[in-house]
Amino acid sequence: MRFSDFLEKSGMTSLKITPPFLQMEWTTETADKDAAWALYIELLTRITTQPLPTEHGDEQTALDSVYSLFAITREVIKEQGPDCINFTKIAIVVLNQVVRPFTAKWHRKSLAGDFEQESERSAFREELASLQVELRKYSRMLADIAGVEDLTDLEATD
Repeated sequence: MRFSDFLEKSGMTSLKITPPFLQMEWTTETADKDAAWALYIELLTRITTQPLPTEHGDEQTALDSVYSLFAITREVIKEQGPDCINFTKIAIVVLNQVVRPFTAKWHRKSLAGDFEQESERSAFREELASLQVELRKYSRMLADIAGVEDLTDLEATD
């Protein structure tokens, strides 16, 4: 399977990746699977994929949790080493193209005190919900890479 086919299967076609990488054969090593498993568990147990009802939670804490994906991903990649190169290719693109725009925008707004305004807290939660849609796709992809049953939609959201 080509890398582009794998992305399409996972619903991650909006990622911008250069054509040579998209045409490469998609294979996974044990280190890719181990890295995917480690990050998969982190995503499933954070606000990154879990609902944040209006009456619960805190916007700053949620932002910090999303931001922590950078350090967690770096650590996972370092632990697994160069044998997890295919996982790394996906992880870097998702961090830079999906997560970073969200955290950069809201970090600046949080420093400016914008979470004190109801309209900004509401806007944050709406954008977080959109980010969660993309990160749920990512968690499904990670389950596939890890070769495990996908639990992303295990819990009812109604």
